[in-house]
This record gives sequence, structure tokens and C-alpha cells, in this order.
Amino acid sequence: MVIKNIAICYNQGITHSVEVKDKLLNILSDKEISTSVLNIDSLSNGFDFVFVIGGDGTILKTARFYAKYHTPVFGVNLGRLGFLSQCSKEELENSVDKILSGNFIVQDRIMLQSGSYTALNDFVIKGCETGRTSRFSLKINEKYVCDYLADGIIISTPTGSTAYGLSAGGPVLTPSLNAFVIVPICPHTLSSRPIVVPDCEKITVCTDKKSKYSLTIDGQELYEFANEIVITKSNYTAKLALLESTEFYSVLRNKLHWSMPPAYIN
Repeated sequence: MVIKNIAICYNQGITHSVEVKDKLLNILSDKEISTSVLNIDSLSNGFDFVFVIGGDGTILKTARFYAKYHTPVFGVNLGRLGFLSQCSKEELENSVDKILSGNFIVQDRIMLQSGSYTALNDFVIKGCETGRTSRFSLKINEKYVCDYLADGIIISTPTGSTAYGLSAGGPVLTPSLNAFVIVPICPHTLSSRPIVVPDCEKITVCTDKKSKYSLTIDGQELYEFANEIVITKSNYTAKLALLESTEFYSVLRNKLHWSMPPAYIN
């Protein structure tokens, strides 16, 4: 792909983001690349490629926004876990050279849709009354599956399977799988286990009409709803730009210390 117009999206609420933004802007300016700087709260369209400076939450919000414009986003980590990011500030100039030389791939990541809401990682459904379990009824393609008595339910994409769903006991899915994971949070039945379903399925979660419930989107936005919620695959896919050397299982090992004995963890 030809890259002419680049945006730098940064989260000024995160330490060192302004410093890294300035460094990246100088690198691109030296290469005479047309560049615009955007704050995470004022995103706009019209770019061939977007650098995102911040944590995974910043990348998730930016990727959701640019999905409908088919614009690739590339994450720059600022020192924390940064599971979705591709480089650190020390690797910035080398990464820019690779991108401008075309040594990267764009990976489509499926997303979830519920009404006007879209999630790249997950939808989380919980009762609004804290400290109490809730009853949920799960249907797939209008067919009754089971009831859960639990603290909540996570509906996750493969991208989100390494996030809240993993912490709640769900499986890790490779990003290329066309599937969703349904994970009950702290269920009161030991036989309640996560379910992996094809991404073409329609997932319906019915709730107790006497109570209020919340839908959280990628851990960022929260909305109240009642009765039931329907979740399907979004018509859009997030476009994550990955360096050609990136390999999913090495990310698991290096960032999540996957299956490493405690003695090997720094």
C-alpha cells in the first residue's frame, strides 16, 4: 500500500505520550511525510496509516474508530504490557523505516456488534447492583442453551481472549479464528464453563426484568439496558498493522510469560 498521509494519535493522559509523539513527529518530518497529530478524544478520517501512542485501551478505541474507514493502526507501547502494541519508543525509528518500506502486514480482526455499539475485545454484561450475583439466560440462534447464576458474562473476540476473558478462565484463541468465546464470570455452578462458538452465530443474553444491567465495551464505555441484549459479528473489521517479524505465539511467551516457570519471569 502507498502511504502518503499519516496520523499520530496519542493519549495525553498517559505519561511520556507527548514525548514519544514529538519524537515520532520529528522522525516523519525528517522523511518529509505529511503527518497530522490527533488526540484520542478528537479522532478524524482521511489518513492512509495511523500510529497510536498509548496503552491497549488507546489502541482499542482508535482501531474501533478507523475500522469503518479501513485504515490500518500501529501501536507504540509506552512501557506497560502493551499486548496489542508493536514497538517501544526505543524501536520507533527502526519501525518507521520498516513501515515506509512496506515491511508490514495488515491483519483483519473481527469485532462484536450490539445495536450501535462495537467492541474489538469484548462485551461484558453485569448487574448494576454491586456485590450481588445475577441470573442470565443464554440463547444462540434463538435456541436456548443454559442459565447462568454468575457475577457476569463476557462475550469475547479472539483479540479479546487474552484480556478479561483469560483472567476469568477462558481459553486463548489465535487472532485468525472466526469465533467468539462466552465466559461466565465467577459462576455458582462448577459445571459452567466457557463456550467457543462460530462468529456467524447470534448470541442473545436474557436478564431478569426486575433488575438493571450494564454493558461494558472493551472496558471503556458503559451503558445500562434491560431485558435482553443481542450480539453478532460486526460488518467491519479492525485493521491492525503488524511488523512482518510479529508472531502470535512469541507475543504470548514474551508478554504474558506463557507456560514459563516462575523462575524465568523477570
